Parts: sequence; C-alpha cells; structure tokens
Amino acid sequence: MEDIKDRLLGKHVKVHNLDFEVLEKDRQLKIIPHAEAVETIKTLPITHVDFVGKGQKTQVVISSKMRKIDSGGPMLVVLFCAFMLTAAIVSLVVGKEEYMSFTYALLGVSVVIFLIFWMRMESGYFDYVRKIRDYIKNQSVA
Repeated sequence: MEDIKDRLLGKHVKVHNLDFEVLEKDRQLKIIPHAEAVETIKTLPITHVDFVGKGQKTQVVISSKMRKIDSGGPMLVVLFCAFMLTAAIVSLVVGKEEYMSFTYALLGVSVVIFLIFWMRMESGYFDYVRKIRDYIKNQSVA
C-alpha cells in the first residue's frame, strides 16, 4: 500500500494539456486539477484514491466527482432538457391535435440538446476521468 502511494504521491498527470497533481489528505490521495490559468470553460474532476488492504494484496478504489464550481452548468442543462422532455410528454398525453407539431419539435429539441451535451461531456469530463483512472491503474500495477 505504501509503495503504491509513494509511486503516485507528488506526481503530476498531464491530460489534454492540463496539469493534475496528486496530493494526500486524510490518508486519501486526491488528484486535483490546476486550472488557475485556464480561460475556457471546462468541467473538471477531482479524483479520490483509497487503498484497501486485503492480506498481501491492496485494492485500489478510485472515485471521481465534479468540482463544485463546475457542477452548475451541467446541472442546468440536464434540468432544462428534463423540463422540455416532460412538457413534450405531457403535451403528447393531454394535448390537442393542432399542437402536435410543436410537441414533436419540443421533444426533438430536448433530445438534440441532451445529445450534444452528452457528446461534449464524453470528450471533456468523462475523458479526463478515464485518462486519470488509466494513469492510476498503470502506476499501481507497475
């Protein structure tokens, strides 16, 4: 367990030209982004690494969460899409025939906005998480 910590602690990980540093706090490793100089809007993860000793082996438990400062934008997009989708479904159930084209347009727009949002999250936030997890796995196995 200490060997894995020593391999990770104090190291820097580069993902998409952004620096992440491995720090220890409360016997837990945290991988925190250095985004002070970033001028574009990015949704970045904070990754926690816990070690669970199981006899001669050590299990590495990795969890990531969004920075609190970054969570507002994605939450608004998801809520907006959910409200649009709910309005479209309600309109489908209780709406009149003359408003069906509006209902289908509302349904389509909500799905398109959510798909664009999801693709941007896949190429941004989720990609950061994947690459950081791969780095941790490579360092803990070596």
